[in-house]
Amino acid sequence: MSRAALFAPTALLIGLTATSAAHAISGASAELGMGDDSTQLVRIAARWDWNKHWAVSDNWIASGFWEASLGHWRGDGVDSNNLWDIGFTPVFRLRSGVSRFYLEGAIGAHFLSKTRINNVRALGSSFQFGDHVGFGWNIGDKDRYELGYRFQHVSNADLADPNDGINFHSIRLGYNY
Repeated sequence: MSRAALFAPTALLIGLTATSAAHAISGASAELGMGDDSTQLVRIAARWDWNKHWAVSDNWIASGFWEASLGHWRGDGVDSNNLWDIGFTPVFRLRSGVSRFYLEGAIGAHFLSKTRINNVRALGSSFQFGDHVGFGWNIGDKDRYELGYRFQHVSNADLADPNDGINFHSIRLGYNY
């Protein structure tokens, strides 16, 4: 196994286990997605709620959380690569006070183990920005479960050349502790 393949899961594991009890993980999730050039995505994440809520209107409340993630991209096509993705993202969520439906948006930092997914998509650098918009529903007693959709764009924001970027559509299942 290569050093890069070992680095990603080891770094995430160290980060998650270094968390103190005062900053306990408040949820976890798994995502499956499909991206440009038939790139497949599998991602796991841990989240830490900010425990703050802001009234946006009479019916909408804003909140947020930190999300640390570990993803694996499986490339398709000529000279395809598989790569690891470590991300850290502040996620803002908007929820109606009268339903379990939510909207969310985020922009965060990602580190990739490789900079090319295949012969036509090069990302230019290991450092990338990842932004997403999504929606979903809380399900179950005390809203323990989440089922959602995310559209994510990952690119280096023209900080390196080339900057082909990549888009993903993913389904997310979450559990709130």
